[in-house]
Amino acid sequence: MLEILSYIFWVLLAITILVFVHELGHFLFAKLFKMRVERFSVGFPPKVIGRKIGETEYMIGATPLGGYVKIAGMVDESMDAEFEASEPQPWEFRAKPVWQRVVVIVAGVIFNMILAFAIYAGLKMAYGDEYIPAENIQAVYVSDGSIAHDMGMRTGDRVIAVSGQTLERHDDLMSVEHMMSDPMTITVERGSDTLTFSGPSDIMTQLNRAGGFGISAHPSLVGSLTRNSPALEAGIEPGDRIVGMNGRPVQFWAQVTDFMQENEGRPVEVAFIKAPEGALIAPRTGEPVVATVTPREMDDRYLLGVGLPATNMLWEEFGIRTLNYGPIEAVSAGVTETWVTTRVIVTSLGRVFSGRENFRENVGGPIAIAQVTKQAAEAGAFFFWKIVAMLSITLAIMNILPIPALDGGHLMFLIYEGITRREPSLRVRMVMQQVGMIVLLVFMTFVIFNDLLRL
Repeated sequence: MLEILSYIFWVLLAITILVFVHELGHFLFAKLFKMRVERFSVGFPPKVIGRKIGETEYMIGATPLGGYVKIAGMVDESMDAEFEASEPQPWEFRAKPVWQRVVVIVAGVIFNMILAFAIYAGLKMAYGDEYIPAENIQAVYVSDGSIAHDMGMRTGDRVIAVSGQTLERHDDLMSVEHMMSDPMTITVERGSDTLTFSGPSDIMTQLNRAGGFGISAHPSLVGSLTRNSPALEAGIEPGDRIVGMNGRPVQFWAQVTDFMQENEGRPVEVAFIKAPEGALIAPRTGEPVVATVTPREMDDRYLLGVGLPATNMLWEEFGIRTLNYGPIEAVSAGVTETWVTTRVIVTSLGRVFSGRENFRENVGGPIAIAQVTKQAAEAGAFFFWKIVAMLSITLAIMNILPIPALDGGHLMFLIYEGITRREPSLRVRMVMQQVGMIVLLVFMTFVIFNDLLRL
């Protein structure tokens, strides 16, 4: 129950922030143009709590997946059109110039983009950037049968470029921006040769199915040990470096785990270099200690009881580069990250809706969002706010789609009115609004059911 409540809390916090900022955009510009705002609601009815201040009722609804601002003289989610029986009043939405109504409609989307920019810029100011330079990673491990392996990559390759761009940060190897390139390519050095491999056209679907790309650079350093583990009993300690198993050389962490499964629980001779007193990690060369270890079986896997190297161990192994941002640099970096994220989301949506990527496997609903948001919150404030920024951009993009009942649908009618100098009939707008609501309900039902199937 506590786990479920944790999911609910974090996703509701994220959605409340996004919805409040979105509706605040509509609200402020409606007020600026002297439109009467009858209600500002975070969440849909039934009403949980509300208070009327002046001409506006501020409320929180019991249905948290959205919100709305009810502006006098506007056909919206409430489907209230009684105002059509009377002459337009100066404070009504319909009485204002088309350009003002356009601004009010797109203000929610603009505020979501501003929120994302502010978060990205704030994170750059607060945390800066810490990363491992790609040039410090001399080789990677490639899992047999993985996407990278099928492309042609092999263990020992040194990655130098992705999609034609020289790789500067190791983490950028798996960035969604690079994955979205058409075609996605990886260029490696293998001995004296430079080779370039192309990824599958449906790379995102393949990644979802495989659970990863199949590339790792984690060295075979021991990050932690479980209590009473076979490795601990053999004298292995955090920071030690495993360099051999049954006489087979070991360089990467994945080689350790792969060998343990291949050995099927039989005792194994583990060669490891001890970390010197006071050192975080063992050196890469030295006289190894050899111990016979009998793994334990758990959930059909054979385990030594050792954990991945910690982040500070990786930084010690490969070196770390730190960038700090002043206000001007943070603003510039915030703009860049907002633009890159927007481009990636638009591109990925285009690939999904064009049929290039599997629709069901690449679309997530509230449950998927809750899972990702909770994981980000558990990882720390930095990751939580990164997710909020990404969701804010996603909300902006989805809202501006030309679907009746969304901001893009209202904008579509206003553009028609601006071109033809004639407002669409009330009947057409009401019918289209109802169609839009049905489409959204069907889509929401689908994504929720799809989330449940993937649990």
